[in-house]
Amino acid sequence: MDFGVVLQTDPPASEVIRLTALAEDQGFGYGWTFDSVVLWQEPFVIYSRILAATSSMVVGPMVTSPGTRDWSVLASLFATLNDMYGNRTVCGIGRGDSAHRVVGKSPSTLATLRDCMHVVKELAEGRQVTLGDVAVQIPWVRDGRLEMWMAGYGPKALRLAGEHADGFILQCADPAIARWTIGSVRDAARAAGRDPEGITVCVAAPAYVGDDLPHQREQLRWFGGMVGNHVADLVARYGDSGPVPHELTDYIAGRHGYDYAHHGRAGNPSTDFVPDEIVDRFCLLGPASAHRERLAELAELGVDQFAVYLMHDQREQTLAAYGKGIIG
Repeated sequence: MDFGVVLQTDPPASEVIRLTALAEDQGFGYGWTFDSVVLWQEPFVIYSRILAATSSMVVGPMVTSPGTRDWSVLASLFATLNDMYGNRTVCGIGRGDSAHRVVGKSPSTLATLRDCMHVVKELAEGRQVTLGDVAVQIPWVRDGRLEMWMAGYGPKALRLAGEHADGFILQCADPAIARWTIGSVRDAARAAGRDPEGITVCVAAPAYVGDDLPHQREQLRWFGGMVGNHVADLVARYGDSGPVPHELTDYIAGRHGYDYAHHGRAGNPSTDFVPDEIVDRFCLLGPASAHRERLAELAELGVDQFAVYLMHDQREQTLAAYGKGIIG
């Protein structure tokens, strides 16, 4: 299994660069960041510095969206980094949550997301594509490569990932949810005539190594709120008795709004509705042995990468614990 680290691009950018370089030293192969440029700093500027400070780490957003940048700009950003550093980027992408909502936009439609994945990949890999009514090609791309990894939870999003994406990102480490989502993606790939095993599966969730479970839960409760923000859209669309597993929907009954000013941060006051059981299921807590057990269970389900959200008060200690007792 590969391992990644997920950070927010809070200033100073030098700290993001330092932590990703430290993660590479501990055996992590992927450096991901949030991509909401109103809430945090512009990640693509920082990716250039991360790539310069590391030797083999692959970087990318978890996740960008069709509505944040012009698609030709997004493709050129990836293509430029790949040309400078040797195809060491990956595009995590979804419909758009915080990056859209904080500027008054709704998430993109799945049709728009599908078209964006196609256009960005084609341009970043040097092929011609129709953008609007115009044939467009980036002339300087040579041997470019960019995989598109799509994030999603709902049945239609999972089908789209299986039909069109190179990878699938599940932002939740609950094995029951992983089993359903991965199975749905693979079924869709198979129905579309694709190799279901050819789609990379990445599970992303907070991980905190230690023995003080009550403290760990309080530090990671924000994640249940972030996931619940996506799930609320699914419940509105499908109802609480629809095709989405109850493991993903039941807990949001007590949810009342969401404040993006605290998005992805420990102590988020919008997450009081998240019970301890959800934190324990969605995240990895406890001693290193507990992490190894959960990761083995996820690997059995076909997970290729575990990406650690590192938004808590023991970031360096968790990286070291993974490097010594889990990755190594």
